[in-house]
Amino acid sequence: MAIASSKLGALVFVAVLCLSLPTGCLSSQQAALFVFGDSLFDPGNNHHINTTADFQANFWPYGQSYFSLPTGRFSDGRLIPDFIAEYASLPLIPAYLEPNNDFTHGVNFASGGAGALIESHAGLKNLGDTKSKQLLSNAVYLFSCGGNDYQSPFYPYTREQYVDLVIRNMTKVIKAIYEKGGREFGVLTAPLIGCWPGIRIRQPGNTCNTEIDELTRLHNQALAKRLEHLEKKLEGFMYAKFDISTAISNRMKSPSKYGFKEGERACCGSGPFGGIYSCGGMRGIKEFELCENATEYLFFDCFHPNELASRQFAEMFWDGDSMVTQPYNMKSLFEGKPSTNFLPNDEL
Repeated sequence: MAIASSKLGALVFVAVLCLSLPTGCLSSQQAALFVFGDSLFDPGNNHHINTTADFQANFWPYGQSYFSLPTGRFSDGRLIPDFIAEYASLPLIPAYLEPNNDFTHGVNFASGGAGALIESHAGLKNLGDTKSKQLLSNAVYLFSCGGNDYQSPFYPYTREQYVDLVIRNMTKVIKAIYEKGGREFGVLTAPLIGCWPGIRIRQPGNTCNTEIDELTRLHNQALAKRLEHLEKKLEGFMYAKFDISTAISNRMKSPSKYGFKEGERACCGSGPFGGIYSCGGMRGIKEFELCENATEYLFFDCFHPNELASRQFAEMFWDGDSMVTQPYNMKSLFEGKPSTNFLPNDEL
């Protein structure tokens, strides 16, 4: 969820299945995980790109709570895909640009700053042998997208036209994966970021940006309808849509209910609510504040939840009921069939 949408987002959507998978390392029974998205999912792809520090997190104190050293994740520790992989009995899914990948368990294309609206799309490469195709058919595909697309002016479009443009681009990617054999998709709603620290700091009086949230609500409504349409039209298509927007909003309003002491201020940053994007001192502003216990803060920096929050979201996404993730959860997707034994929804 970096500051604005960027060409770096090409990693997320241009690279859709641009894989030449090696035949010797693949298991035809492996349920792999392929990840696409923005900085909520980026495991360090931007670390390997020549870009500004605004779109990187490969410096202290990022990673301090789990990895000890920064990994390029925009968090003090692990992200939602890391926990989903753990629950699916998979290792950490590597960044696409990380050297010496073999894609045995999947790969993560997510890139900080990514959005659905990119300027060009690369062609899809051939997938190679039968084992490669089977791996991709058995895989689960995880998406986080939308938050960055609504932070920039969208003229000359109306709100509805702009949202439709974002949704149509996302749909193209999903259909491209489906055509290559993908059937199980996990999708996050776009979070309501209008009251997040990094957005409020830009507003007069540090108030919430209601325009962004109104657009995001339209996005999530349109996303729900589009996924329902795809399920009806595409044979074998299964999806789990996780309502992360409500989950985050609830924690901002009632942090103590979910194990946090602070739901509005970032642990790492400066200015009101820690909303200045200065965490780490590498983004033009060297001085910043760092809380003593990142676990107590819902937000690690002004744009990104901490590891505890990501774990809570992943747990709900994995085996939550229909109040949290619809029509299936991620566990059901990895099993390849609907689950009727969901855990309680934890009130999001």
